[in-house]
Amino acid sequence: MNAIANPNHADGNTPIDADEHAQLIPALALQRELDEFERANITEARAWAFAPRVMQARQPLDESYLRDLHRRMFDQTWKWAGIYRTTEKNIGCAVHLIRERIGALFGDARYWVENATYSRDEIAIRFHHRLVGTIHAFPNGNGRHARLHADILAVKLGGIEFTWGQNNLGAGPARAAYLAALRTADGGDIEPLLHFARS
Repeated sequence: MNAIANPNHADGNTPIDADEHAQLIPALALQRELDEFERANITEARAWAFAPRVMQARQPLDESYLRDLHRRMFDQTWKWAGIYRTTEKNIGCAVHLIRERIGALFGDARYWVENATYSRDEIAIRFHHRLVGTIHAFPNGNGRHARLHADILAVKLGGIEFTWGQNNLGAGPARAAYLAALRTADGGDIEPLLHFARS
């Protein structure tokens, strides 16, 4: 049995502090229970996001959508769902820069779309990389949120969802490949992350 001591202890996950951990909504004792509960919450959010009326009415390159998507992904799991983090982490920008960096990301992404600066896949993947790696806006769920947001953006731009290695990214070789591609993108080379997203 694996008790929920720190639900983010695996490689590449951002540790949450005791106050954030205390905001868990359901009474769960085991890590696998938390994983299953979050998975069900995310499945509901995905159905909402890809519903035709939402795809038509909502703009994914909008700050309120970013927060709303995270809230819907984790609102049955964490009280801080959809709320920007207030503690410093081992990844991402300083807390006081989150809103500024998100604004800049949306400005850049809108420019990329309007000027066809990159392919639609590359726009979505560059957006994903900056959101999860350089900003890391939320206490937890940033990778899952950024991947779903990239999927939505790709579809909104006329493409299809990414496959993200076609595996569970919770552990194993697919997660290792994903983290390696993110680190390579940190150094300025987006190609491995683009390739992984479609593998």
